[in-house]
Amino acid sequence: AFTISNGIAYVQAAIEKGLDVNQFGKRLSFFFNCHNHFFEEIAKFRAARRLWANIMKERFGATDEKALMCRFHTQTAGSTLQAQQIDNNIVRTALQATAAVLGGTQSLHTNARDEALALPTQQSAQLALRTQQIIAHETGIPDVADPLAGSEYIETLTNEIENGAMALVEKIDELGGAVLAIEQDYQQNEVASSAFDYQKAIDEGEKIIVGINKYETTKNDDVKIQSIDKVSVQQQLERLEKYKGERNNDEVKTSLASLKDTANGEENLIPHIIQAVKSHATLGEISDTLRSTFGEY
Repeated sequence: AFTISNGIAYVQAAIEKGLDVNQFGKRLSFFFNCHNHFFEEIAKFRAARRLWANIMKERFGATDEKALMCRFHTQTAGSTLQAQQIDNNIVRTALQATAAVLGGTQSLHTNARDEALALPTQQSAQLALRTQQIIAHETGIPDVADPLAGSEYIETLTNEIENGAMALVEKIDELGGAVLAIEQDYQQNEVASSAFDYQKAIDEGEKIIVGINKYETTKNDDVKIQSIDKVSVQQQLERLEKYKGERNNDEVKTSLASLKDTANGEENLIPHIIQAVKSHATLGEISDTLRSTFGEY
């Protein structure tokens, strides 16, 4: 619901700038997570697609069929990965990825089994990729669009999630939209409350997490994790220092000053960001310039 509300804010702003919803609406996409409850996650994605189509049609008057589509990338949920018995994370990720495909995702990222401990090793990252490829090429799951449509359970869950999400969208509308709601800590408080309830259910044994509050083992996993190469870090820092030393820093300062001035007004930022890149400003410098004006959420 919060992601959808952010999308509403983007569409409203674009329309106010004079853009045609039927043109830019075809280029919008979302980023969703997929968590552990298999059927609920499938229903969540189905509800999001239906909800977004209705919003684009009824609120913003979109008529182009492609502008009504909810395109989304899905990443399996890193927050569900556990540091204990990390091979269990392979199963969690495989089920989450399968739910995302059944729910209609257009793009997918599968987390690696060891990401609760460190950045993934090359081997664990490859296994995460192979998980996707097995789903794509060996299961037949992607061959059918919305294969669970018509299931009484899935349709009921989809309706419940859509109605609940719409209630949250309406609440955010009452608060003045996504940005004003963030400034009033609404989304942050809702997420924190949900996280508290989830953790409480685990602590009290109401929700079972395998290897954490049930089916624990006394043997510690012997896991080879990724370690950061300090030599590579130093080399990168030296490359960055050399890069900054060889550019025209007066041009960099001018382009960043122009970007900052623009950020304080109503003009389109993109040409100024492009100019900053052409002057060899770094991504960090550009981001710091925008942060100094807009702050952080």
